[in-house]
Amino acid sequence: MAHVKVYGRRSAWGHRRAEVSDALHAALVDAWGIPSTKRFHRFLLLDDEDLVAPRGHDYLVVEVVAFTGRSPAAVRALLAAMTDDVAPALGLAPDDLEVVVLESPPTHWAIRGTTGDALQLDYRVDV
Repeated sequence: MAHVKVYGRRSAWGHRRAEVSDALHAALVDAWGIPSTKRFHRFLLLDDEDLVAPRGHDYLVVEVVAFTGRSPAAVRALLAAMTDDVAPALGLAPDDLEVVVLESPPTHWAIRGTTGDALQLDYRVDV
């Protein structure tokens, strides 16, 4: 289980949502084995004056919210995919992509009428 929140300037990213979503999802599928059908992305695009950061106009922040259980190596693999694959695919300078992985126990999630620890998934989260 992984949910992705994308923050950026609407003027830079509003017309590129599908492209961004495709690049991010490919990284999650490759690095973590997320099924291709399990895409949960939210775009929280801001007016230029609402994103204050000492970075370029295309600055993008990505939060990946996931169950705990993935190894440090798996988290590093996802972050490497973001840097090595996603950033170049989107034409981003290294300084213009920041990614954070936020994990919480499955007991802290409610999904499809049950808690995450009781959820029957068809993929592993303990990679």
